[in-house]
Formats: sequence, structure tokens, C-alpha cells
Amino acid sequence: MHKITLLIHCADQPNIIASVTNFMASNDGNIVYIDQHVDREQNIFFMRLECEFSLNTFSLEEFKQSFQSVLAEQFQLHWKMYSAERKPKMALFVSKYDHCLYDILGRYNSGELCLEIPFILSNHLDLKPIADSFNIPFYHVPVTKATKHEAEQKQLKLLETHQIDFIVLARYMQIVSETLIDKYPNRIINIHHSFLPAFIGAKPYHSAYKRGVKIIGSTSHYITEELDAGPIIAQDVAHVTHTFSIKDLIAKGRDLEKIVLSNAIKLHANRKVMVYNNKTIIFS
Repeated sequence: MHKITLLIHCADQPNIIASVTNFMASNDGNIVYIDQHVDREQNIFFMRLECEFSLNTFSLEEFKQSFQSVLAEQFQLHWKMYSAERKPKMALFVSKYDHCLYDILGRYNSGELCLEIPFILSNHLDLKPIADSFNIPFYHVPVTKATKHEAEQKQLKLLETHQIDFIVLARYMQIVSETLIDKYPNRIINIHHSFLPAFIGAKPYHSAYKRGVKIIGSTSHYITEELDAGPIIAQDVAHVTHTFSIKDLIAKGRDLEKIVLSNAIKLHANRKVMVYNNKTIIFS
């Protein structure tokens, strides 16, 4: 059984859904999932489809070529097609905070995340024992003002060598360079320890405490050149009261960070996120 996931966006127009589903049927495909959305303001059509093929002679490359010539050119589709047989490869970038790393590796070890983690990279050595305990290669690449370019080149080399599909910043406390962002557009996921855009900065929980907030939150988004302004993938909030100390807020916030980041990773790895004009379409 061969299974593919198809993502499409294009100008909204008649007969797209029927044409795509008929194409799958004509190639002996069985559609097991389909969803679509139309952005009325921008007149853009979005679709996500999963299809299974039982023929042993099925060739993904030939199928892609046929789809391009038969449908994509006709409707001027922007599309991507993925095989379920190949799991996406995710690199983890970390610094000293370990809560997100432990959560991700725990889910990965239990088979909850449908992906591969070829390596963990950090600008510090603090979390190496965790990587070692999960038998995942760990690379220490220090970053200073003087070595930033050299560090970036080492990162790029590792990413290329391991054929990484996307990067997750699991509390990586460094600003990612434009070079890396350009190399992996909408493929670098960050977790922000606040419900963007409120209380941004180094100590959001202290700011929230001073304001006497009643909810706190966390946001996972793709990295762009504008700091903390990339397309949002997942968010969540928790209710708090005046009885919460700063320590309580931090503990609750870290729980949210773990949940929100893991949700964002699963959505991305399962090809359920589409980005258009700095906005995400999230399919169920």
C-alpha cells in the first residue's frame, strides 16, 4: 500500500475538487481524507488530501509528473506531494532549558511523533547527557558575536549532511540568522513563552505577574526575519489567579510550552499546515 499526502493552493475557481478526486480515482487511488478551505478575502483555495494506492507498480515520481501535466498546469496549482513511506527528519536546537527537550524525546521514544531525529544541536553542553540517554547524536556549536558566522556554517553543514527537513527550536536561546531562515522557509519552528503578542521579551512571567493577569499562554510559530512575528501554528492558554506566585506562573507556563510545541511539531510533521501571506491554514 502506497499512501500520499497532497497539499494544494491556488486561485479559487470551479471544478478543482472534482478534477482532483477524479484524477485520483482514474489512477486507482482510494481517498481516505480530504478537506478544503476558501479564503474569501484573498480568493485563494486550499486543499489537503490523503490517498492510498494498492498497485505494486505505483511510482511516486511518475504520478507527480502526471499530476503536473494533467491538473497543475490547467488550474495553475501550487502543490506539494509527500509519501507516507518517508518520515520527515527533524533537527532539535536547544540551549539550557530541558523541559521541552524531555517532552519531545519522550513522545518520540514512545512512537507518538511520526518523524526522525538525526541529531540535537546546542550552544551549550548542559543537555548532552539527555541526548546521550536517548542515544541521539549531540553536537556542541558555541555561538558568540565573534564566532556567529563560523557557528552558522557548522549548523548548515550538519543540516545538509543529515538531510534535515525542518528544525525545532526547543528553547534555543539564540537569534537565528537570515541565512538559516532563507534555507528553511516556514520550516523552523519556535516556541514562545507567552501568548503573542502580549508580554514579549526576556521575562514575560514577571511582566504578567506585575499586571495581575488571569490567563497565561504559549505560542508556537515559524521563524521569520522579524522577531516573534512568524506564522502561528499552535497556541494555548491556562487560567491563573492572584494566588499564583511567579514560580507557579513559570511552572504552568512551561507545561503549556511543552504541549503547544509538541502539537506544532505533530501538525508540521503530518503535513497539516499550509502557510500563505504569513498566515497558517491548519487542517484537522
